[in-house]
Amino acid sequence: RGRDLWRTGRARAAMEAAELRVGFVGAGRMAGGLARGLLRAGKVPASSILASAPSDKNLDAWRESGCRTTHCNLEVLQDCTLVFLATKPHVLPGVLQEIRPAVGPHHIVVSLAAGITLQTLQRLLPAGTNVLRLMPNLPCVVQAGAMVFARGSSAGDGEATLLKNLLSSCGLCEEVPESYIDIHTGLSGSGVAYVYLFAEALADGAVKMGMPGGLARRIAAQTLLGAAKMMVETGEHPAKLREDVCTPGGTTIHALHQLEKGALRATVMNAVEAATNRARDVAED
Repeated sequence: RGRDLWRTGRARAAMEAAELRVGFVGAGRMAGGLARGLLRAGKVPASSILASAPSDKNLDAWRESGCRTTHCNLEVLQDCTLVFLATKPHVLPGVLQEIRPAVGPHHIVVSLAAGITLQTLQRLLPAGTNVLRLMPNLPCVVQAGAMVFARGSSAGDGEATLLKNLLSSCGLCEEVPESYIDIHTGLSGSGVAYVYLFAEALADGAVKMGMPGGLARRIAAQTLLGAAKMMVETGEHPAKLREDVCTPGGTTIHALHQLEKGALRATVMNAVEAATNRARDVAED
């Protein structure tokens, strides 16, 4: 019976996702990335997505994807059940004041704004609003993102399950305590840039030794992709996987010695700490 209930729940979540009308208040890069992920996975038809922005600057790309667009934020609330708030953080309080009269108990409101806490969102929206806070990262565009979300006091298991089911099409999606969101920003939101910097350095090393740049970048990218896939699929600790590559007196251990002398590990840990602290500072501003 438990398995039957689980299957029924999964089927209901899939059906609800298929029937959803999804809105985006704000149509910038991150909103577009989530929308493209949903479209590429076939989770939501383009005709069921409505995006709003004050000008056509960002909306043309949405129209090209078959999504509907508007300059009216209230229209998004009137038309959609699941609404992503994807404006700049300093703009969001004004937007919340504008849309507040249109928010009802049937809405699921998901904020992507960095530094805006659930407490603030709940204070600026009607009491009892189903509100969640989501922090995605840029690879959601290619359905390989890493996202975490936290739910407000009125959002229940149904809203959390629906969001997770929908966004799993864009990559890893985990529910966490709200206190983890700033850490996720330092680890994954900003962490994508750390990886690009490492990939660039990796390729440049090969160029220095005589390999053409284009080939070096392709191999560097595939190396990172393969290493990440092994972490995900084996579940092994990265230290174990690293040891598997090393042979006594071999090339890898000589290279790792240079990385250790350069304090790579401590530098990366410091980078995550710095980005996390900056995210916390933004939340307190």
